[in-house]
Amino acid sequence: MGFPLLSFIVFTPAAGAAVLMFLRGDHTVRWTALCVTVLDLAFCIVMLASFDTTSHAMQFTETRPWVPALGIAYALGIDGISALFVFLTALLGWICVLASWVAIDRKVKEFMVSLLVMQALMLGVFCALDLFLFYVFWEAMLIPMYLIIGIWGGDGRVDAAFKFFLYTLAGSLLFLIGVIVLYFHGGKTFDIIALTAQDLPFQVQSWLFFAFLIAFAVKVPMVPVHTWLPDAHVQAPTAGSIILAGVLLKMGAYGFLRFSLPMLPAASVHYSPLMLVLSAVAIVYGGLLALAQDDLKKLVAYSSISHMGFVTLGIFALNLRGLEGGILQMFNHGVTTGALFLFVGLIYERTHTRSIADYGGLMKLAPVYTAFLALFTLSSMALPGTNSFVGELLVLSGGFAANLAAGTAAVSGALLGAAYLLGMYGKVALGPPSVGVRVKVRDVNAREMIAILPLAVFVLWVGLYPKPFLNIIDVSVQHLLAQVHGRGSGQ
Repeated sequence: MGFPLLSFIVFTPAAGAAVLMFLRGDHTVRWTALCVTVLDLAFCIVMLASFDTTSHAMQFTETRPWVPALGIAYALGIDGISALFVFLTALLGWICVLASWVAIDRKVKEFMVSLLVMQALMLGVFCALDLFLFYVFWEAMLIPMYLIIGIWGGDGRVDAAFKFFLYTLAGSLLFLIGVIVLYFHGGKTFDIIALTAQDLPFQVQSWLFFAFLIAFAVKVPMVPVHTWLPDAHVQAPTAGSIILAGVLLKMGAYGFLRFSLPMLPAASVHYSPLMLVLSAVAIVYGGLLALAQDDLKKLVAYSSISHMGFVTLGIFALNLRGLEGGILQMFNHGVTTGALFLFVGLIYERTHTRSIADYGGLMKLAPVYTAFLALFTLSSMALPGTNSFVGELLVLSGGFAANLAAGTAAVSGALLGAAYLLGMYGKVALGPPSVGVRVKVRDVNAREMIAILPLAVFVLWVGLYPKPFLNIIDVSVQHLLAQVHGRGSGQ
């Protein structure tokens, strides 16, 4: 076994959290947390630089016995489907630290510990190759996220944290039942690769598909189990919202990719029309809800429901363009919507209001802020030349090939996105500034620019030259589709 790179990626934030427990002084804590997250990003860059894009096999694998009597192992590995999400988690980690530099001014040590533990657990989800280990990471994420919302959130933070915990715990319990059923029907092993090779009866696949569907749909979130999301986003601190939008919502879609499609291919093919309908509903319904908002954070939160509908539409189109577009759009959404939540947090720190009606004329008061806000707004609209355009184009192409009605609904959702995003930007950036805002707003400083620039780079990089990103996922997606259609068509 070579250098355990994935273990270093997963447990560097956890080790950093342990170190923070013994430090004193908020300044020292902040700088240590930043150094730990930057180091973790460096490990991820090494991982991507060494990644073999010509192979669909798991890479950087590590396997050690954990509970041999039950077939449980400490097993890590990544393929083209998970590699980008590992990198995205580490990329947003240090940006969350910078976003909390001033915004979090009480219990700073406890907040940074929660943030680092959360990052370690999210990385563990994307790297786990043992189903039991995956569940441990998946379930443990609830605790630090609950604390981040419940302690450092807004006035309604306790209710929002409880709602988040209740919804996700209910989904996780169904997932646990599914894991147990899969364990006994799959040869009493938790090895994800071995379970993927099993041919389960269609009735078992169907039951497991719906058990997993509810668990993953809560995380995405899909309509109608989406109602926890706006409350959690509005009440969470800026870093919490970035984590929720950037990484946590991807967990559900990743579950479909890692479990539902390869392990339950016949059920995935059979129920794909249902999933396309649910995706189309989410796209349109999320867009309509976003259009009706007068709160900046709620608007971005509801837009996430619509954008994640594009992701699930691409996944269950079950064709190459749709699936690659869905995976790329997961990465794009993490970059773009994470940036939009960062910008909402930055302006809230200055004005202490999120009401769109309270703004106006920010282009004159904070030209750099509004210029970058325009870039991320256009990206969220999927303007050509930005990252989301590439992903959305692939999703729409795959969606139309799979189902004409679902593709048409997705186009209407894209039009709604343009309406609410342009409306928001016009009200916030243009027109006469309100009296209260005029005296409070300053432009972005150097620390904030350091957090903004990497996200802007990926918006343009993926938008203008997506080939390196598509190369990472292409071979793994082709292998996944061969599994689904090869084993799913015979049932």
